[in-house]
Amino acid sequence: MAKNLTTVGFDADDTLWHNERFFHLTQAHFADLLADYVEQEHLMAQLLEAEKRNLGHYGFGIKGFVLSMIETAIDVTGGRVPADVIAQIIAAGQEMLSHPIELLPHAQAAVEKIADSHRILLITKGDLLDQERKLAQSGLGDLFDGVEIVSHKTRPVYDEIFARHGDGPARGMMIGNSMKSDVVPMVDAGGWGVYVPHGLSWAIEHAEPPRTASRYHEITDLGAIADLVQSIG
Repeated sequence: MAKNLTTVGFDADDTLWHNERFFHLTQAHFADLLADYVEQEHLMAQLLEAEKRNLGHYGFGIKGFVLSMIETAIDVTGGRVPADVIAQIIAAGQEMLSHPIELLPHAQAAVEKIADSHRILLITKGDLLDQERKLAQSGLGDLFDGVEIVSHKTRPVYDEIFARHGDGPARGMMIGNSMKSDVVPMVDAGGWGVYVPHGLSWAIEHAEPPRTASRYHEITDLGAIADLVQSIG
């Protein structure tokens, strides 16, 4: 009997390993650096707006985040931000780009278990070099049948990826911590979308869950994903 589900995609950042907490720590350091010029709440609002504006220029990832911090620092100080503050922002970004990878609970076991019975993909956004570094350090790279580092996660992107690597999105599943990027567009494409909340989230990735969709699922952590995959068949 043919399987209902043949191909399973995993998001990377904050699904398989920690990521967002390093952005939060760097934002706190950024606020300290600019504390003499602007209140933290206003600074964070300005930074978020800069990140939204710059996604089309820089895409997702740490490098775009650093450039948005520098732009914000210039804006909130009226161009008076000291050079040493800019240097410290750059240094903070470089530290983020070299931070060791720490897998989330159940991540390795989940990937290994599903790899025994299904084609599995890593589908992630972000800077190419940084994502390749993190995948190499994770120790999970050899388990995936395909790796896709994309600029955006949309329905057409999932249509193309799951058609090329599998049997189309209708027989595919995407697992991730972003409702906007991992779940909603995959459900729209006709596949299964599985939401795994992380706790820390980026405001830009917020979306309402497709609760009425039969192929939408939410699990508390990756420890539950193997049973869900098995139940779908």
